[in-house]
Amino acid sequence: MEVSSYSPGTFCWIDLATTDAAGSKNFYSQLLGWTAVDTPVGEDMVYSMMQKDGKNVCGLYQMDAGMLEQGIPAHWSSYISVADADAVADQVAAAGGTVLMPPVDVFDAGRMSQVQDATGAAFGLWQPKEHTGAQVIYEPGALGWNELYTNTPEAAAKFYADVFGWTATTSAMGSEGTEYTEFKAGENSIGGMLQIQAEWGEVPPNWSIYLSVDDCAASLQQAQDLGAEVIVPLMSVENIRFAFIKDPQGVYLGIAQVVAE
Repeated sequence: MEVSSYSPGTFCWIDLATTDAAGSKNFYSQLLGWTAVDTPVGEDMVYSMMQKDGKNVCGLYQMDAGMLEQGIPAHWSSYISVADADAVADQVAAAGGTVLMPPVDVFDAGRMSQVQDATGAAFGLWQPKEHTGAQVIYEPGALGWNELYTNTPEAAAKFYADVFGWTATTSAMGSEGTEYTEFKAGENSIGGMLQIQAEWGEVPPNWSIYLSVDDCAASLQQAQDLGAEVIVPLMSVENIRFAFIKDPQGVYLGIAQVVAE
């Protein structure tokens, strides 16, 4: 659906920090039909608005030497819309989180901060000005879902309730006793949460994304043909068909299809 504004406390934007911007553009453009609009944002740096049918769906940029020297891996970042980035950054710290990057203005686009929740998962705060966020979500070629993986779900639920007022509802998922938590902002479902399992290996707390596709099986095969690695094979839960992959540049993400009931 097309979106022109976001309520404070809801996800509004995602972007990809990659070690190979050209390779990432090629992969996602072929997989999802994106086109890139490149904008210089500083010395030797370009921020690419990735568009689907002329609508902004996410951003993409090449990681700089400083990020690589810190050992930061290529990754997708999720941003939550806020009315006052400075005030919310203070709330993050008060709730036991960490402000990784204090709020700064991004030209006339908005004001942003990078923070970490009380369980170690990083995300961004976005106070919109000229750039409100993604112009289309929840349809093929756009963001479909944000999902938190953490070792301590109860602590995470408390953190997001304290900072954003989210409510959390936990229920059984599948037949193996796995519990899934759904976050809501008011009446709107905005994300999910799973506890990190030992069999996943060394997975740090993180917010992951799912990109919507028309046909998950076909997109999974195409992603493999383009050099992606399958991490979680094609699965179905209720009317959602999904898979989790690692793209050719080593970035983890999910793809998902809503199946008509």
